[in-house]
Amino acid sequence: MQMLRFFLSPWSSAERLDGKTVVITGANTGIGKETAIDLAKRGAKVIIACRDMEKAEAAVKDVIESSGNENVLCMKLDLADSRSIKEFADAINKGEPKLNILINNAGVMVCPYGKTADGFEMQIGVNHLGHFLLTHLLIDLIKRSAPARIINVSSMAHSWGSINLEDINSENGYDKNKAYAQSKLANILFTSSLAKRLEGTGVTAYSLHPGVVQTDLWRHLNGPQQFFMKIISPFTKNSVQGAQTTIYCAVEPSLEKESGGYYSDCAPANCSAAGKDNDLAQKLWELSCRMLSITWE
Repeated sequence: MQMLRFFLSPWSSAERLDGKTVVITGANTGIGKETAIDLAKRGAKVIIACRDMEKAEAAVKDVIESSGNENVLCMKLDLADSRSIKEFADAINKGEPKLNILINNAGVMVCPYGKTADGFEMQIGVNHLGHFLLTHLLIDLIKRSAPARIINVSSMAHSWGSINLEDINSENGYDKNKAYAQSKLANILFTSSLAKRLEGTGVTAYSLHPGVVQTDLWRHLNGPQQFFMKIISPFTKNSVQGAQTTIYCAVEPSLEKESGGYYSDCAPANCSAAGKDNDLAQKLWELSCRMLSITWE
């Protein structure tokens, strides 16, 4: 089926986003940047949230040039530091009257062991907990902006993952691939839990696999992994193709009444059995709240 889709005509939509505001994390490169260009072309105000402001400013220039939309800006956000997340959310809540689309796109992939400023293992910290906190801090503004959407960029790597509730920070042994897969499974479980809590608010949530995309995230792969990626590269996507499912989840009108699902190749897809485990999703939600010292019923 995947191979068949590879040859089918790609999804496209003329949907406009005039008057809408979008926040995209990690949009200074790769699929995040291509998503920013596409949504800016549709008339949205686009806020690029990045840790590296020099790269972010260069990306803003590119997005404005490619889209012809001047309403693009960048703001500092370090998802590995809850203080930075709070400062960013505070600035958005004070400065923006609405937020219609939040795209949690930033991520780190199979990196060496490291910790965030708050002491979380880097991959679960940035990919899940950072975005969990960010969404929590922006949720009231998003609800006031309904109809609104929250999109979490996951990966098919979630299928190899499990959530270690007893040692989510991998302190008893670190395997970078397992830690990545755990963080991507967390994205899917967060999405389904979030969708349940948002029922009836006009805010919907989606998670997705962007495809095997040739991006900067590959930089931490080892020799054999890099070699494997080169072999399959004719079947991998460039960043424009990789961004399509994110864009689909952000603008496709038929998804307005759908929420909590997982998508791939601009269509509903099957996630792993663990990704559908409501009990695990609830336990992860409670653990995330405890780790971040927040209350989010």
